[in-house]
Amino acid sequence: MKLRVRLVKSTIGNKPRNRRTVEALGLHKVNQVVFHEDSASIRGMLHNVRHLVEVKSSEDDNATA
Repeated sequence: MKLRVRLVKSTIGNKPRNRRTVEALGLHKVNQVVFHEDSASIRGMLHNVRHLVEVKSSEDDNATA
């Protein structure tokens, strides 16, 4: 299963650790979307920056299209 990850809030003013996590997810700009395979390591990263990102299953998008 793939996860659709969107950066909804800027990393300005956040701790450097959160900035590096967002960058490691491949996100650079607000509203940018990336897709990741669902894994424990990705889920852990998303948990740490859950206040900055929005996560959806990519299967949800296919169901509405």
